[in-house]
Amino acid sequence: MKSVSDLKVQIFADGADMSSMLDLYRQPYIKGFTTNPTLMRKAGVKDYERFAREILERITDRPISFEVFADDEHQMERQAHKIAGWARNIYVKIPVTNTRGEPMDRLIRRLSTDGIQVNATALLALDQVRHVAKALKGGAPSYISVFAGRVADTGRDPVPLMKSALELLPATTQLVWASPRELLNVMQADEIGCHIITVTSDVLKKIDLIGKDLHEFSLETVRMFHDDAARSGYKLEFRTEERPVGSLP
Repeated sequence: MKSVSDLKVQIFADGADMSSMLDLYRQPYIKGFTTNPTLMRKAGVKDYERFAREILERITDRPISFEVFADDEHQMERQAHKIAGWARNIYVKIPVTNTRGEPMDRLIRRLSTDGIQVNATALLALDQVRHVAKALKGGAPSYISVFAGRVADTGRDPVPLMKSALELLPATTQLVWASPRELLNVMQADEIGCHIITVTSDVLKKIDLIGKDLHEFSLETVRMFHDDAARSGYKLEFRTEERPVGSLP
């Protein structure tokens, strides 16, 4: 069983809580960071630019993705150029379509050709990967984020999709396994040669469990149940005439 240091896949912390991000920044196995408007809203971020600039003053040597939030292609482009100007380690997240389902391939191509590091996001289907990969070919370094966790939510195995996606990427593009649901996904991403996996704080809390002895883990689980029952003060009272089920008279 591999340890964290043995993994080839790069682990990016996914979130928008500044304190948590800075704590994770101290961990050498965290190779980058990703955010999105939903995570920022959940973390209580009120001022998008102020939050971004504050975190960028402290995280200077690892890639970090910030997403546009406009829905019009022209406004997306304006936002992308503004966001990219904040720091050199930024990748600008561009959704694969707008809310009307219109592909953003042309915008992705223009931005990448202009030298902006794009993180094409919210892809779930292989044909989306094919079109976006073509748009990114010959451009700046880029990411394609396939939401493998959401694919799994539909009852589909995301591994074949991710394997096929890897074969479509141009040389300057890395595949991101996005929205994982469990630590096992880190191992799956590593096994197939995926470049990056984004991991939330909840999943990262389990990182020390990688390679843990299963018998030891079993014993810890038994002790947890026993200790929690004791701390709760649970008791069962027995009358003298009561016998255990199945016992002889």
